Amino acid sequence: MQKNKQILLIYLFLTITTLSAFRRLTQCDFINYDDPSYVTENVHIKNGVTFDAIRWAFTSAYASNWHPITWMSHILDVQLFGLNPHLHHSTNLLFHIANTLLLFFVFNRMTKAPWKSAFVAALFALHPLHVESVAWIAERKDVLSTLFWMITIAAYIYYVERRTEEGGQRTEDRLRRPHFLFPFSDFRYLAVVVLFALGLMAKPMLVTLPFVLLLLDLWPLSRVDLQMPFAASQLRVKKIFLEKIPLFALAALSCIVTYIAQRKGGAVRSSDAFPMYARIANALVSYVLYIKKAIWPNDLAVLYPHPGTRPLWQVCGAALFLGALTFIVVRKTKTHPFLPVGWLWFAGTLVPVLGIVQVGWQAMADRYTYIPLIGLFIIAAWGVPELFQGWRLRSEALYALASIVLLFLCIGASMQVGYWRESLSLYNHALKVTADNDIIRHNLGDAYSRLGDYGRSIPEFNRAIEMNPGKADVYNKRGVAFAALGDYGKAIRDFDRAVRIDPENAMAFTNRGSAYTRLGNQRHAIDDFNRAIEIDPKATWAYNGRAIAYSSSGDRSRALEDLLKAVKIDPDCVEARFNLGNAYEKTGDHSQALGEFETAIKLNPRYAAAYVNRGLLYDTLGDHTKAIEDFSKAIEINPGDWRAYYNRSAAHAELGHDSQATEDLRSAEKLRPGNAAGP
Repeated sequence: MQKNKQILLIYLFLTITTLSAFRRLTQCDFINYDDPSYVTENVHIKNGVTFDAIRWAFTSAYASNWHPITWMSHILDVQLFGLNPHLHHSTNLLFHIANTLLLFFVFNRMTKAPWKSAFVAALFALHPLHVESVAWIAERKDVLSTLFWMITIAAYIYYVERRTEEGGQRTEDRLRRPHFLFPFSDFRYLAVVVLFALGLMAKPMLVTLPFVLLLLDLWPLSRVDLQMPFAASQLRVKKIFLEKIPLFALAALSCIVTYIAQRKGGAVRSSDAFPMYARIANALVSYVLYIKKAIWPNDLAVLYPHPGTRPLWQVCGAALFLGALTFIVVRKTKTHPFLPVGWLWFAGTLVPVLGIVQVGWQAMADRYTYIPLIGLFIIAAWGVPELFQGWRLRSEALYALASIVLLFLCIGASMQVGYWRESLSLYNHALKVTADNDIIRHNLGDAYSRLGDYGRSIPEFNRAIEMNPGKADVYNKRGVAFAALGDYGKAIRDFDRAVRIDPENAMAFTNRGSAYTRLGNQRHAIDDFNRAIEIDPKATWAYNGRAIAYSSSGDRSRALEDLLKAVKIDPDCVEARFNLGNAYEKTGDHSQALGEFETAIKLNPRYAAAYVNRGLLYDTLGDHTKAIEDFSKAIEINPGDWRAYYNRSAAHAELGHDSQATEDLRSAEKLRPGNAAGP
């Protein structure tokens, strides 16, 4: 009874401390790094749970990955919470807490050492290196796949325990069955295989789990007795390895699918960008840097730019350090089996993300440590007490040391969460603690653009282009900023550069088409929109832009047709809804027009233009009171909108409100002198 209370208190402690460290997470916003492609601008995700969304999740290799379970998680979040970032963050946090509690459960179950297991789980819960995996909504795949990792280990423990209970002779009889039949003859093992497969469909980094299960067979499950004769232990190891063949087969299949998806998505970097010797050198140094940050987690950033070639002294030093460390833990295998298990857990689970096959432009990443650091935590939890062996106040010293470490980590995690509250703070912090790089400059420029601060975004794009002039997306984003400032000549030049670098960039064609529309060159505009739609038949913005070009050319039927396609692809596209309302109004379908304006306002309650146009429609229908309400709301959102004042003046005049009409007309004259005679 006393032991059960102790376990319950540990679960409670782990939950409360994790909530304390990540308490500010639910105040964080989406960021503009991967979150748009994963959630906020992904038309398949934004529609919530639909048959098309489920089919897409399981059949597409979007964002250079095939992870349908992760997509389903985001789809379900949108279905439940819409695009409320705080609730999406809450889901990540709940997964992290669940992972923490499961980590304690599996180690306590295997080792029967509750306090050491609790320390491993607490380090996992509070370490600042793990903030990125939890605080980044697009990294849902980390926390979700780890949930399956933990549940798979729990199922495996149950399988091993039950086999042990069944007795040695029966076990040996089973092991003598054909190995290709044996695993599937036990439903408990089948559960392990299914859970592992689901985990791989959340994130392929779980390919190392079969290797980790072999380590757990060594310690703490003790399925291999290191003291037994070599021949007998070799036979036992062989049987245990053969038992894992179905899991290794799944891992191999996942590696192939992942490589194809990332190659197709352009995420795999060529040997020209990073030669093999540079990748191996970076991998060796990264191991040491991960250990350093595990011990002293400072200067953490969302991106550590790849340095290219590492200095020879760093590479040689890292190789010697890692070699010496490996030699020591191997020597201690028989007396301290937790050392090789912890070290090989750490070193082995990092292998898929060391950059031997380089994906992206980073040298290393905090999120890659979410599972690997558990290996170092095992060494700390079981190794540090060995150092205090024989101390008179050993227990007191260990509790004090653990408390100080956990308090330090809790404060560090809380501070790190603060940088994730929005994009600008995240990128400015990254630039402060890492080398200047084009990726963060690009993202920073995009963050300013999304806030409408184009004057500050353009210098960031300029700096990104200066550092790396070969990326189409930066020219595209800078072109958008120039267009927003009315400089369509510079905008078109940037879009030209973007499509020269990347002829399959549908968004660059769409944006250039919009710029041509603004300049009145509808023929070139329509050509660009056609090309964008040819590249991406689900390009909502291209249909919306082409509809505007058609409407400007007087082809209202084609404009209406394109807008209907746009809202079918993305029912939540505010601009398409607004333009569809305008199109219906021009055809005299006032009821449909009102419905579209109302939908646009529902999707974006701060959309001033939608209130103005709905107000004009109410005026046309003779409902001047509702028209005044809409014009007033538009003025509240945008006090500089002279059209709203002018049209409210006309509506007041229709109702005989002469003083209000005169006052609004004067306001319109002040805001747009010489244009108050009519819109």
